[in-house]
Amino acid sequence: MTAASDTLIRLAGVTKTFGSTTALKDVTLEVARGEIVVLLGLSGSGKSTLLRHLDGLELPSSGSVEVLGASVPSMKGRALRQLRSSVGFIFQQFELVPSLTVLENVLTGSLSRMRGPRLGLWSYPRAAKLTALEHLDRVGLLDRAYQRSDTLSGGQQQRVAIARALMQKPAILLADEPVASLDPESSEQVMALIREIAADEGLTVVCSLHQVDLAISWADRIVGLRHGEVVLDTPTDGLTKAEVMEIYGRVATTTAEIRAVQVELVDAVTTVAAS
Repeated sequence: MTAASDTLIRLAGVTKTFGSTTALKDVTLEVARGEIVVLLGLSGSGKSTLLRHLDGLELPSSGSVEVLGASVPSMKGRALRQLRSSVGFIFQQFELVPSLTVLENVLTGSLSRMRGPRLGLWSYPRAAKLTALEHLDRVGLLDRAYQRSDTLSGGQQQRVAIARALMQKPAILLADEPVASLDPESSEQVMALIREIAADEGLTVVCSLHQVDLAISWADRIVGLRHGEVVLDTPTDGLTKAEVMEIYGRVATTTAEIRAVQVELVDAVTTVAAS
């Protein structure tokens, strides 16, 4: 059990419903400072919904969500904006502005700490531009700073998104399927980069993935979700792929049983029709 001061994320009995659909069911979870946690589960298991609760994009139907010592559901306006400035978010589809240069996209990560709108590179302070260039150098894209972001490969665009998140000076980094649209080699490179930066900066990371092998090799801990419930929560040290696949295996067994019943019904209908 981690000390309260070392626990940056705490969910207690969190349930989230959308109409008749339960996206999260009685989720209790703690994430310690500097920990790298991967959420695994089938599509629709609640991974993205859980992540969205951590910066107030979703509010729980019941239960509590605390991030950086603050109750997220009770935060509004300036307080919520301040929290979000300390929580970087990397998305599957990168969420870059295609017509802007790489450097401009990275600079948008600093907007929460500035007053007034910013239009064009000239409107950002020199210090911010220098910091953005440093982050681009860190992700290996300094030579692409003045190139339009939509001319980059998928892996390069995700690196830009990482640099943009770092401009927030986050304490926590959330990543929602950050390599789902990338090829295996780019996926490995992006995840290795995130882990390297997290170690250097002491960041706490919560990331959703589909790739089991990548999750085991990359994370400190895996949390498995099925139908909105936590069904696995364990360190990756010594963990086998077979153990993790049980998150999916039980679902596959249920699906197989359903298909078997469907086959039996088709056979029964065929028999009746032939008689």
